[in-house]
Parts: sequence; C-alpha cells; structure tokens
Amino acid sequence: MKSVSISGSLRENVGKKDAKAQRNQGMIPCVIYGGKDQKMFVVDERQFKGLLYTPEVRYAEVDINGDVRRAIVQETQFHPITDRLLHVDFLEVVDGKPITIEIPFKVTGTSPGVLKGGLLKKRVRKIKVRGLLENIPEEITSDISNLDINDVTKISDIHIDNLEIVDNPNKVVIAVIPTRGSAAAATEEGETEEA
Repeated sequence: MKSVSISGSLRENVGKKDAKAQRNQGMIPCVIYGGKDQKMFVVDERQFKGLLYTPEVRYAEVDINGDVRRAIVQETQFHPITDRLLHVDFLEVVDGKPITIEIPFKVTGTSPGVLKGGLLKKRVRKIKVRGLLENIPEEITSDISNLDINDVTKISDIHIDNLEIVDNPNKVVIAVIPTRGSAAAATEEGETEEA
C-alpha cells in the first residue's frame, strides 16, 4: 500500500472557537490516537488531496513537529452544505497490531454471461479487511471469466492471503443478471435445438 506524507503542528488551544479560526486559515484540525498517546494537531487542507480525494487506499506518514507516525484515516467530517473538510481522525498503525480498513474492489476478465447479453452488476466498491499493514493490498480483484447469466460472487468466494475479510460472507459483490436481450437469445437457442 502506498503512503502519503503529511506534516502538521500541535494545536495550542483546543475548542470550537479555535478550530473555526484554524479552518478560516486553511488548516484542518486533526487527532491521532491508538498508539502510545493521543495528539491534537492541524494540517494544511491542501495536504489531504493525495490521501482523501483519490480512489486508492493509502496510509499516512504523519509528521507532527518532527514526531513521525504511520496512520490510517479512521473518520472524516465534512460540512453538510459546502462539503468542505472539517476534521480528520487518524488511527496510529502499531507494529504487529492488525488494522481494519476498506480496500477498493475491482473485476478482471470477461464474463461469458455478459457476452450472451447479460448485465454485470458490481454491488460493492470497497471490501472491509483486517490484517497487518504490510499485508494489505492496494486493491482486491475478482476474475469474472467463469460467471454466466444468473451467477453471483459472494464475499465468501474471495480469499486473500494473511487477511481476514470482515464483511458479511453472504453479501453479493458481483452478479450477472439476465436482460430482455439475453432472455430472447436463450429462447431462440432453445427453439433452434428443438427444430
């Protein structure tokens, strides 16, 4: 998994008034926890571009006044109207301690069901996994070369070495559903075979 460097400085005052003043200066209030101690700090809003506004999953190398820690984004808060970033919670990555994170899910291959006129429905964009940071891939892929019309792939069908998938095992992630065109083609095939 790729990393993004973020540098911030400790917050001198903590409170709503202070946080609002910092946001007006283009700084985002943040907190990092889960390690040896919790720290409140501020980061220039522009530094989040490569971490939050990308489809890829990345972890952050957070530098707070020279103290560098590896962390993942645990939670973000956005303004309900302007959609501007308001606050970021970081979870510190501790060596040997597993983390839970959502990884992008992609499909590869060509489905025979789609070639027959079926429609491929990808039901999830991300899959939640648990494991050590060094074992977490940048994406999870599933080959659809064996999916015919009415076939599905569930979470339980996906296996990743050294990782535990924490989503519901019965959750459908990919389905090839019939369409009018595929139903008509199947009917014609049946009539041809009978004749």
